[in-house]
This record gives sequence, structure tokens and C-alpha cells, in this order.
Amino acid sequence: MSETLLEVRNLHKTYGEGSTATHVLHGLDLRLEAGELCALLGPSGSGKSTLLTILGTLMQPSSGQHEMLGRDLTQAGDRELTEFRNRHIGFVFQFHHLLPDFTALENVIFPAAVEAGRETAAMRGRGRELLARVGLADRIDFLATELSGGQKQRVAIARALMNTPELVLADEPTGNLDRESADRVMQLIEEINRDQGTTFLISTHDEKIAAYCRRQIRVVDGRTA
Repeated sequence: MSETLLEVRNLHKTYGEGSTATHVLHGLDLRLEAGELCALLGPSGSGKSTLLTILGTLMQPSSGQHEMLGRDLTQAGDRELTEFRNRHIGFVFQFHHLLPDFTALENVIFPAAVEAGRETAAMRGRGRELLARVGLADRIDFLATELSGGQKQRVAIARALMNTPELVLADEPTGNLDRESADRVMQLIEEINRDQGTTFLISTHDEKIAAYCRRQIRVVDGRTA
């Protein structure tokens, strides 16, 4: 039996105050089970990006409950949220955000090295394993500027997995890729989800990308449909 990894209940998010207030989330409910591969669908302005930002502990909701791994994150302070995020959540964005003057390996281990305050042999070993896992064993020492768009996004996926997170949040991860590269990235995500049990929540406008996911969640007007 699968276990609940994450749950939000009656989630609200409002930007601004008074007459200029913008209400983005309107009592949204969502539950993710450990090991799921889910697509998050919805039109622009529906609240998908705001939801991902809250789930990633980068922003607090205005009200509602947000629990992950049995912890109430709405009651956590900034330092606790940062530590929780670094240990349990990985991120992949539409723009890979690689450091151009760093090699593929250096980009993968960078977040772990910053958290620890230094680079270790264990980190480098883990980074090499992940790059091999995403099919870039022969690109480990290439600078980010020497990689193709699809290769850069695979480096970004390896970086997201560096700290062995239970959850990876991906915001339009194939949005800047051609169809062939996008399919390869999604096939890789499928493999990682199947082989390692990592939970993925992938925001996308692309129904073909969503079709790779076993569950599709639609957000309409700040609520799950």
C-alpha cells in the first residue's frame, strides 16, 4: 500500500491587500502518494506555478494546511523550511539555470557543496553516478556551454536528484526543447520514477508530455478540478 507523501487542504494564496488583492488559490486540495508520476495541467493564470512554489516551500500560503512526510510545513520557520527543502525536494525548471563556467559535474554537485560548505569525494562520486544515470557519462567534464539543450536539461535533472529527494517538482521542464529532446527527458523521468521510486509532479501545457504521467491533475481558477 502506498503512503501519502504530501497533502494540502483548503489552500489559499492572495497577493496584495485591499482593493488591489489578487486571489490565486481558492481552497485547493491535493494529495500525492509516494512514488507517483503526476502531471499538473491548467491554463496560464490558473495557479499552477503558485502551487508549485508553495509545495516547494519557497513561499507560504495565505491560509490552509501543507503537510509533507508527516510534518506541518505551514508552522515551520524559514530556517526549518530551507533545511527541509534541501533534504527532501528537488527542482527542475523550464530554464535549466546551469552555471555556464562550471562543468556538468560541478553543476550537479554545486547545491550539495554549498549546503555542506565544501566539495567532497563522496559528492563527486554521487554526481558521476547521476550523470551516468541520465546518459551523460561522456559529458562529465564538459562545460555547460558545450552541451545541447536536451543535455543541459538532463544535467538539471541529475542536479535535482543530488540529495536523493523524495519529491521532484518540475515546472515546464521540456518547454524549451524540441519534441525529440522532450520525449527523451520524459522517458528519463519515467525510468527514474520506476527504478528509484522518486515522486514527480510535472507542470506542463503539453498534453503529449502529460500522457507520460500515470495521473493528471488539473487546476482551474485556483482549485483542483
